[in-house]
Amino acid sequence: MKTLSQTWFAEGYIDFELKKYTLLAYLQEIHRHFDQTKLYPQLADLIFHFNNLRSFRHNKEFLQQQFPKKFTQVDIQRLEMLYQQIIDDDGMMKELEEIIHYAMDRMGVAIQDGTEIYEFVENKLTIFPVGLIPLENREGYFFLADGKARSTLVFHYRLSIFEKHDEKYRTIRTEFVSDWTRNFINTYEHIKTELIRGKKDLPNPAVYGIETDLTVPLEETLLPIAKRCLVKYISQKAA
Repeated sequence: MKTLSQTWFAEGYIDFELKKYTLLAYLQEIHRHFDQTKLYPQLADLIFHFNNLRSFRHNKEFLQQQFPKKFTQVDIQRLEMLYQQIIDDDGMMKELEEIIHYAMDRMGVAIQDGTEIYEFVENKLTIFPVGLIPLENREGYFFLADGKARSTLVFHYRLSIFEKHDEKYRTIRTEFVSDWTRNFINTYEHIKTELIRGKKDLPNPAVYGIETDLTVPLEETLLPIAKRCLVKYISQKAA
């Protein structure tokens, strides 16, 4: 995947036409993946760069607060030097503002395109409990089946909660467990029984089924959307 550096818009020679070419090459690659219904990591990367531009335009100090996992101290120091250099040069600042304005407009359109694909797939997912769900549902399994209807993919999941800016967020970690051929024997209840039998330290797991009639790329689209939808589903049930 063609990527942009975290400070692409302000690195090297700050020229609108040069940066425009860099941006359009990046967005062309993004749309090539979107046309194949491949959303990740492209959509997440696109949103990161959009927010990066917005934060830089608003105030450089927001960068460290917004992206603590993405930016190192070296990155922050480089951005601070770039920012100071740019605001001291009226011509350079005007050129950069034009670059950022153009880039945010084009990225915004691409994000909307990716969001429409995401929402389309999300609306085609059905999530339901398999058997009784225990009160403790932060760990368990989910079964994923797409329009091919040939197999059921089994994933182990674990939810965790972290706080950021006085708000709580749920994250999910998953691990592929097994692949079951779909037939009248391998029902969801049968698979659940076999999982319990094989993992004694998880005798009463929460188990969910996630199904869709769509056939979309697993790693790049279906799995990441299914994971986010499962987090939302569990959170809403707990509310």
